[in-house]
Amino acid sequence: MGENLTIWTYDWVPEGPRGFVRDLRLRWGAEEAGLSYDVDTVPFEDRPRSHLDRQPFGQVPFLTDGEITIFESGACLLHLARKSDILMPSNASGEAETLQWVVAALNSIEMVTVPWWFLRLSGDRENGLSGWLDSRLAHVEAILSEREWLVEDRFTAADLIMADVLRVPEIRARGDRPATEAYIQRLVARTAFKKAQADQLAHFAAADESRVRR
Repeated sequence: MGENLTIWTYDWVPEGPRGFVRDLRLRWGAEEAGLSYDVDTVPFEDRPRSHLDRQPFGQVPFLTDGEITIFESGACLLHLARKSDILMPSNASGEAETLQWVVAALNSIEMVTVPWWFLRLSGDRENGLSGWLDSRLAHVEAILSEREWLVEDRFTAADLIMADVLRVPEIRARGDRPATEAYIQRLVARTAFKKAQADQLAHFAAADESRVRR
C-alpha cells in the first residue's frame, strides 16, 4: 500500500517559507505511517495550466494515489490516514474524533492564525484579529492542559495537523502557553517529523543549486 503515492510540491520557494510549505504535512504523515511515496514538483514561477487542472488555486500540496488526485493538505492527510491506523484509529469513535480535530485545526485555528500573521507582515502587529487569535489559542491551551494527545491518548493525524498549525514561530511565541509549547515540542521531536522537514529543506536547497547553474 502506498507504492503509487506521489506528493506534489513546488520546484523551489524563497527561503522564508521553507520548512513550513504544506507538503511537509503529507511527508510527515507518510513517514509516520510507513507509506512509501515519491515527491514530484510543479513550477513555483510561471505555473502551468496543468497545475490549475489538479489544484484550482495554484497551490501545493496535492496528492496522487494511482488514479486518485486530491488537493488541500487536510484532505490529503485524511486520505493518507485512511490507509493507516497509526494516523487514524479504525474504530468509529476514534475516526470521528480524528476527523473533528483535523477540521478544527484548519477551520477554527488556522483560519485565524494565517490572516493574523499576514497582517503582522504588513506592519499591523497588533491587528484586529489579535483578540480572536488569543481567544482561540487560550481554548487550545486549556484542552492541552488536560490531555497529552487529542484522540485516544495517542498520536494521530489530528496531532500532526494541529502541531503544524501551532508551530509557526510567531504563533508559538505569542503569550505564555506552557501546555501548548510542551505539545509542540513532543510533536516536532518525532523522528518522522524531523525526516520530513529535513527532506523538504534538502529539496529546496537542491533547487537553489540548480538555479545557480542555469
